[in-house]
Amino acid sequence: MRSGTVFTQGLRQAVGGSPFWTVEAVRQVRYHVVSSNGLFEPGNTALLTGCPDAPLHPGDRRLVVIDQNVDALYGGAMRAWFTAHGIDATVVPLRADEAVKQWDAVSRVVDAMNDFGIDRRREPVLAVGGGVLTDVVGFAASLYRRGTPYIRIPTTLIGLVDAGVGVKTGVNYERGKNRLGTYAPATATFLDRSFLRSLSLRHISNGLAEILKMALIRSEDLFVLLESRGGAVRADRLQGTTEDLSRAADAIIAESIHLMLEELQPNLWESALERCVDYGHTFSPTLEMHALPELLHGEAVVIDMALTTALATLRGDVAEAQARRIYDVIRALGLPLWNDVLDDPALLDDALLDTVRHRDGQQRLPLPIGIGRHHFVNDVTPAELRDATRLLRDHAQGHIPSAGSLVPEQVGA
Repeated sequence: MRSGTVFTQGLRQAVGGSPFWTVEAVRQVRYHVVSSNGLFEPGNTALLTGCPDAPLHPGDRRLVVIDQNVDALYGGAMRAWFTAHGIDATVVPLRADEAVKQWDAVSRVVDAMNDFGIDRRREPVLAVGGGVLTDVVGFAASLYRRGTPYIRIPTTLIGLVDAGVGVKTGVNYERGKNRLGTYAPATATFLDRSFLRSLSLRHISNGLAEILKMALIRSEDLFVLLESRGGAVRADRLQGTTEDLSRAADAIIAESIHLMLEELQPNLWESALERCVDYGHTFSPTLEMHALPELLHGEAVVIDMALTTALATLRGDVAEAQARRIYDVIRALGLPLWNDVLDDPALLDDALLDTVRHRDGQQRLPLPIGIGRHHFVNDVTPAELRDATRLLRDHAQGHIPSAGSLVPEQVGA
């Protein structure tokens, strides 16, 4: 990264004759997202040469923090790969799931970095695991010596298409989802779809939720692809065991990542708070933390999307036939429409208030318009949320009333 600093207003005289200075600085950010299947197969050299900003050479050292479950499955092959290429790797297995995504996990990574004696310029930490692991390691790296480079190797679908391609890191604090965090881009993210073969179908669905998010607010074509091939691709764990499934999996992953990066790149530090990629993330942080460990992240996100689809249906922005298609795809992808935490209306009210605090005093709530488009609203009421919850419950229970048949509650009820 390069930094440039300019004194745009120079030395001035303030009231009373005291001098002051104004400093403006621009820091260039560049990171790489590299796709390469079979990263730890003996002949694969992507980790050696795939990132021009962090090449690996024989004799180099690397600290590798790996999810303990991933280590059990792939740790042997990974260690053999480092040995074969002359890399001195210190491997630190770490438990990494939402229940332990707390400061203690960050502290353990910092301890490992300190014990390793990292050269903060030349020895990026490698984070191998799902989104929780890469978040924890990224957060620790961003704090250590005010910024140590790191490389992500996500091993879950949600890591490949969401957590692995942005610049945010974070851990939970009390009941606050990612309440502590930083903006800290990895030097590179290496995407290896072969890791997905060992995931449960539930965790495949968890990642498909974030892909569906991009489809609903950005791309009807991607939605149609999920509608027609999503179930089969899920069953195949995106491994591409046939030519048709390979094409579909490639298209789904590539398009969702492209759309995500297209949205993130102009607004990496979220200076603009109207972000369509926040779709599904208005109520889900609160729902997820209250239902923990019952709901995975993507499951909470898709329940949020189902609720706001019902809300948009009541507002006339999503046709009832489109809503049914959306709910059918959610089911086909093995995702839930409902969780009993929705039975507590005060929880949704609190979630919306927390979002308002997070978004500088306004809701800035992205809602779908049909399939593949969106707009932002600031006027959602508690009564609307109750109506949307009732409509969603009916869909989840197999009763499908028309939106117009609902009698709206009184505002404030």
